[in-house]
Amino acid sequence: MAPRIGVVTFPGSLDDRDAQRAIGIAGAEPVALWHADHDLQSVDAIVLPGGFSYGDYLRPGAIAAVSPIMTEVIAAAHRGMPVLGICNGFQVLVEAHLLPGGLIRNAHQQFIRRDQRLVVENVDTAWTHLYSPGEEIVIPLKNGDGGYVANDETLKRLEGEGLIAFRYAEVNPNGSLNDIAGLSNERGNVVGLMPHPEHAVEAGFGPDTPEAMSSGTDGLRFFQSAIEALTARVS
Repeated sequence: MAPRIGVVTFPGSLDDRDAQRAIGIAGAEPVALWHADHDLQSVDAIVLPGGFSYGDYLRPGAIAAVSPIMTEVIAAAHRGMPVLGICNGFQVLVEAHLLPGGLIRNAHQQFIRRDQRLVVENVDTAWTHLYSPGEEIVIPLKNGDGGYVANDETLKRLEGEGLIAFRYAEVNPNGSLNDIAGLSNERGNVVGLMPHPEHAVEAGFGPDTPEAMSSGTDGLRFFQSAIEALTARVS
């Protein structure tokens, strides 16, 4: 039986359907979850998608982090369930204290959209183990509040414990400290990043590559990694 991966829809979510599609392409069963519910519907993993949850009032992700469904997501994450936060989902994970630090307005004060080159730093997570350490991938990026910040002590811990999952390569698009594009928790089951892997899972709809336009599928292994990790856990 294919693993069931839930995708939470908040008011203002934009990429929930894209995440569901990516999960299906990767070979799992996507399950729609609603922000106002407490029922995770027996899913095996969870994706918090991109968008502007609750209109980004207060701070991006701040209201979503205390929504009813997040009570269950936080508890599941603490039990070891794989949780992936993409863009606004990353902001929700930070606001929910499942990942450290914060995300602020881009340094240039403008929304940015680009196909972003990343370096894979941590492959010891449920969402990244099918990548290679130091591998460069290209994932679409689109955000206005993607600047990662943390105090010196937190940055030192992230660096020392290998919890930085991805760094921006070639250009830092939003002023993130230490070029941080994504993080993992210590256990490796929770990962958050600003770029959008769900937009790079199907040839013809992804970033351009040297081989062909829109042929990039570097994001697919995020979801395949989770499926393989979940399958191995069952077996």
